[in-house]
Amino acid sequence: MKAVELKDVSYAYGAVPAVEDVSLTVDEGDYLGLVGPNGSGKSTVLKIALGILEADEGEACLFGEPAEEFDDGERIGYVGQNATDVDGRMPITVNEVVRMGRYPRVGRRRFSDDDRRAVEEAMEKTGVEDLGSRRVTQLSGGQRQRVFIARALAAEAELLALDEPTVGVDAESREGFYRLLRELNDDGMTVILIEHDIGVVTEYADEIACINRELYFHGNPTDFEESDALTKAYGANQRVLEHDHSHG
Repeated sequence: MKAVELKDVSYAYGAVPAVEDVSLTVDEGDYLGLVGPNGSGKSTVLKIALGILEADEGEACLFGEPAEEFDDGERIGYVGQNATDVDGRMPITVNEVVRMGRYPRVGRRRFSDDDRRAVEEAMEKTGVEDLGSRRVTQLSGGQRQRVFIARALAAEAELLALDEPTVGVDAESREGFYRLLRELNDDGMTVILIEHDIGVVTEYADEIACINRELYFHGNPTDFEESDALTKAYGANQRVLEHDHSHG
């Protein structure tokens, strides 16, 4: 089953083309890293894939349905850019945020033991179980990211889409965060990650899509590193940075 399918998708902001003729498939269980320079259309592609934006041309499908008509919101966990910049006036606790993920499944009925268990398990899996009573505004960026992922897990989301989730997060938290994503993917969660750190993407993702308005590459990390996609997409002489974790 295809989680995401884009066919010849184009989108412009006014007269400025952001994405041109992008076709891309993400199978269920895939871990796709989406890379490209700033302003290359990565976020636009992701938003079209999730039905947040509607393509000017082409079509986008989410779990086999037109993306803009898809209404099983709980199946998608989306952590957008600036998710860690929580409004300081919002006095909401970690527990409350994670419970929110459960609301689409609860509807008008009361929270059941199963719902509570789903929330507890989501918080344990993401390592935020000790933070339940703390306000989200008191957390570090890395802790907040884990809370947002816990919310998606509580919803029993099948697809986790993240747009540069570690901006402003320290290196150690970032490393733990990417290990968590890897574990979730190993457990069957489909992951789409936009990340500016190409070394991270090639280490953790199974598939790479390289975009700069158009799609320059889609395939496995080894082929990506051997291709000239980076040079074409970034224009400069880019090398993929290898991460050395042996010292960490």
